[in-house]
Amino acid sequence: MGKIEDLAAEFERHICIPWQRTVAGAQRVVMVVYDKELERTLRARIAEFQQRTEASGHAWHEHDFTNAFAEWMAAQDYKDAYFEEPSDLESKIEGEFLEYVVAPVRELLRSAGENAVVALTGVGSLYGFVHVSQVVKELEPDIEGRLVVFFPGSKNDHIYRLLDARDGWNYLAHSITHPGSGDRA
Repeated sequence: MGKIEDLAAEFERHICIPWQRTVAGAQRVVMVVYDKELERTLRARIAEFQQRTEASGHAWHEHDFTNAFAEWMAAQDYKDAYFEEPSDLESKIEGEFLEYVVAPVRELLRSAGENAVVALTGVGSLYGFVHVSQVVKELEPDIEGRLVVFFPGSKNDHIYRLLDARDGWNYLAHSITHPGSGDRA
């Protein structure tokens, strides 16, 4: 079996266990951590995670962040001016982009229900704009089922590093890593 198939098997072992309904939002988050080099392979095989989720009796809903910044930027009235003076964009990103990213996922979580997985893909494309930790924190109150974050990077103890590039953040979500990665959760 390949690394993605091994990861999907680990995911299935976790997702098929009966879910506790009385846990907090932070305890309903599952981080699927994989080598950043496997991003394209994982995206091509995401249906395997969906099939395993549905075979476990849970609904699957997916939200892809890949085009979030481009779509947000295209909707800005002063986009041409931002390209001329990118520093003017910083406060706009800090003030509005996080909510733009979170809003559709929040709606998806609310409509999906308590027996559903909402899977987030393309989180690497948020790098440099918002922290994945901010996105997850904003969504915690709205998680009824499970929020699964496909995370290209690394995990060491409870420290997650997106794309292995920035300082990590400490988070106590359940993590699923490749069995040979040395950090099994």
